[in-house]
Amino acid sequence: MTSIRTYIILLFLGLGLQQVHSQSYHFKTSGFSVLEKNERGKWGEWSNLDLVNLSVVLDTDKHRIVVYSQEIQLFNILDYIEREENDTDIVYSFLCKDNDGKECKLSIITRKKQDYRKQLYINYDDHIIVYNIFNV
Repeated sequence: MTSIRTYIILLFLGLGLQQVHSQSYHFKTSGFSVLEKNERGKWGEWSNLDLVNLSVVLDTDKHRIVVYSQEIQLFNILDYIEREENDTDIVYSFLCKDNDGKECKLSIITRKKQDYRKQLYINYDDHIIVYNIFNV
């Protein structure tokens, strides 16, 4: 477990965060969009990007990610997935359970070719929520 925490700390040092001592990392959102599967199980289209200013906290001490929306979204981290990187993206993913006990995968993706823009993806079997995020 210690190596996972060290790994996460190094990740966020690389993302330019300042509060390493607390192992709590803070983001703000600037917008979100949703993608849903239709009745036939096929993915539809992304919704229009809605502007939204929310706080997001990754707390590695408590093993959770919290999105402070009107209804608080709490994701308990079950497993830390190894970092992935390719020519366009750096991806840090977490297997989680949400407030309702549903399993999902959260990913923080840094888009290398888009001025290192960051996004938080919340992936369920039948829908995906994406938030554009930035460090605070």
